[in-house]
Amino acid sequence: MSSKGQIVVPLFIRKLLGLKEGEMFALIGEDDTIILKKIKIPSETEFKALMKWGKKHAKKYRITRKDVLNAVAEARAEN
Repeated sequence: MSSKGQIVVPLFIRKLLGLKEGEMFALIGEDDTIILKKIKIPSETEFKALMKWGKKHAKKYRITRKDVLNAVAEARAEN
């Protein structure tokens, strides 16, 4: 790890996983373990399908906008 906290992903792993410059990752750490998870940003079509599913699910279970905002606020407060 560099003095700036940067790490290097070895070339053979980047090639194996098809990683490109600018890829985004989620970082999870616990005890002595660090996990990097590549984040796949959905296409516009996939995003629209997710939104449609979310609206249908929210309506079915009567989840309101306020419920969602409260859940987000609680999750942020935990971190």
